[in-house]
Amino acid sequence: MMFWYGNGMNGWGWFAMSAGMILFWSLLITAVVLIFRTLDRAAERPRGSGTATSAERILGERLARGEIDEEEYRRRLTVLRDAEP
Repeated sequence: MMFWYGNGMNGWGWFAMSAGMILFWSLLITAVVLIFRTLDRAAERPRGSGTATSAERILGERLARGEIDEEEYRRRLTVLRDAEP
């Protein structure tokens, strides 16, 4: 009496089990990828104040383009570094 449907699993049962397994592995892989992406972005962030490093970078670019001379560069760099908290 127990095995009216063969071995207890009909076509819909196999379909539900297969779909559930695909969904499970998809969610697991997506979670792992998102965790690694988050950790990778955290490692790429600059340490310390982001505005000071970008300001120093811009100042260096201006020196490289010849917009300011070395004396002006050093004076402004000192001001930027003294202004950091």
